[in-house]
Amino acid sequence: MNIQKTEKEWQTLLTQDEFRVCRKGETEASYSGVLLYNHMAGSYDCVCCGQALFSSDSKFESGCGWPSFDHSITSTAIRYLDDESYGMRRTEIRCANCDSHLGHVFTDGPKETTGERYCVNSISLQFVADPSSDLGIK
Repeated sequence: MNIQKTEKEWQTLLTQDEFRVCRKGETEASYSGVLLYNHMAGSYDCVCCGQALFSSDSKFESGCGWPSFDHSITSTAIRYLDDESYGMRRTEIRCANCDSHLGHVFTDGPKETTGERYCVNSISLQFVADPSSDLGIK
């Protein structure tokens, strides 16, 4: 982890909802995220530190209510933690650069690719359009 800030510093940099999800590990309501149906070409970066986390090439419609990806942009972009909250066994995903809570990864993704589904809170991401594509549409 490269970026470390106090809770007060994060609170001044993030909106109340971003802070609640990214720094406190909460979850946004399903189907509420602005990036859920985004189909533009580009990268999905951490809203807290700007590190690229996912590419539009790995995004797919899973029907779960949150943006879904079948792999991260690099093998070192994401940090994985065991999560046994709410009586479930899951794998939490966090930004490896600033430790922002992103969501969880599951093994029910597309079998023709990785078989993984990175289920990510839209509010934890910022989309950066690919300027070399036609208006970023893929």
